[in-house]
Amino acid sequence: SMQPSSDLSHRISRWLWAAALVSLPVTSFRWFPFLGETTYVRPLALYPLALLLPLLLIQSIRRERPFPWTGSVILLAVFAAAVVAATGLGLLIAPIPLRGQEYSGRALRALVTLVIGLAFFLSASWMNRGESDARFTMRWILAGLGLDLAWCALQAVTFYTPLLEKETVTHWQLAFSVRELIRTNRISGMAYEPSWLAGQIVTLYLPILFAALLTNTRLTRTKWLEPALLALAALTLLATYSRGGLLIGVGVAGLVFLLVGRVHLRAARTWFFGGFRRGWLPRLALIAAALGVLIGAAFFLGQKNYFRRLWDAPAENLNEYLTSINAGARSAYAAGALAAFDEHPLAGVGLGASGFWIYGNLPDWTLTTVPEVAKMLNPQSRLFPNPKNLYVRLLAETGLAGFVLFFVFQFSTLAASLDFLRRDGFFRFLGVAALFAWLAIGLYNVTQDSLATPNIWIIPGIMAGVESALHTKATEAHT
Repeated sequence: SMQPSSDLSHRISRWLWAAALVSLPVTSFRWFPFLGETTYVRPLALYPLALLLPLLLIQSIRRERPFPWTGSVILLAVFAAAVVAATGLGLLIAPIPLRGQEYSGRALRALVTLVIGLAFFLSASWMNRGESDARFTMRWILAGLGLDLAWCALQAVTFYTPLLEKETVTHWQLAFSVRELIRTNRISGMAYEPSWLAGQIVTLYLPILFAALLTNTRLTRTKWLEPALLALAALTLLATYSRGGLLIGVGVAGLVFLLVGRVHLRAARTWFFGGFRRGWLPRLALIAAALGVLIGAAFFLGQKNYFRRLWDAPAENLNEYLTSINAGARSAYAAGALAAFDEHPLAGVGLGASGFWIYGNLPDWTLTTVPEVAKMLNPQSRLFPNPKNLYVRLLAETGLAGFVLFFVFQFSTLAASLDFLRRDGFFRFLGVAALFAWLAIGLYNVTQDSLATPNIWIIPGIMAGVESALHTKATEAHT
């Protein structure tokens, strides 16, 4: 009598998981209850997850789908407990309300973002118990990317051709997003802003596509689909003009290729140098094409003043340089938040509370030279500042305790991916994807400070789930 109901619940949980993965690109969904107007991280994927997690809990109680007890899941739980404790202690510090916001309200919202992040990690590890689950997940992640790329193409047509009116497309976009089209003609996809789209590409989509190409793993039935998606994702990354996203994408891809693509390097070298005797034309064409792509990309990016400033900023010192490349405000907020860490180094000031320290501790040079800071300091402004750097935020809000635990968790996920690199077939593919994602997420967190961003949890979650299943199998084999 159990069979049909458990079979149905299994099917429903797979469909809900697929729906969550397809909707990952929508980061700032318009229709969300209880969130203030200033909350921009509103993942649409949270809706299917809210239905999926109770179902997984029932399956776990009925012993149909075991809970993924692995090192990284346990470490993440310890980190979350430390964060909750630090936030409780923060009540004792009780900072003076800022712009109508009180500590309790900030802390509650921040804890909700932590729960959202944990929900993504937990469902990814619970739903991926082995190769067939992980393949199912990868296919639906790529389906979501396909939809996102189609929306990006629509934005590109709007920006660069007279075929579509900006106003019309803005109306379409506002149907699901809190953000209209970007004025500066930067592609933002279904995300809140271009840098968020770039973050999704480098921490979720590129790792999977790059690893598939590098390990020759097929995730879809169509042979050319992964390379085509990789090329389109790379083009879209260029069109976001996100400096952080591009530097992370190029840097991490190069590093991972050097670390795990040695076989390909050797084969390419042999083919390249061995072939000059037989046919040098294709080799010269390849060099020309590679140079053409590089020059084209540099020219494309150089058209935007915002990007060009990286290399021709008129600056006498580091502070001036940071201001001229629009990074002055970021460094100012980080410096202000670190004052909270200086005062409360062990347990921090509580999750969500670092903003109470920022304005009083901004570096002097930023008060006069950084327009963004001046705008925020305007008494009419309702904006509540945040550190814009996850590591600074953890230090300030959870102290050394939370910061260290977060890093222990991060390194446990790295250990799992390095372990998978030693295996072959699909598991090696997972290892390469996880290594790429680990490096990209580590760098991406320098430029963002939200724990609710789904793309920083998905691939580590998948790894934890598959690792847990392999561990269970190994234990059963021994007994």
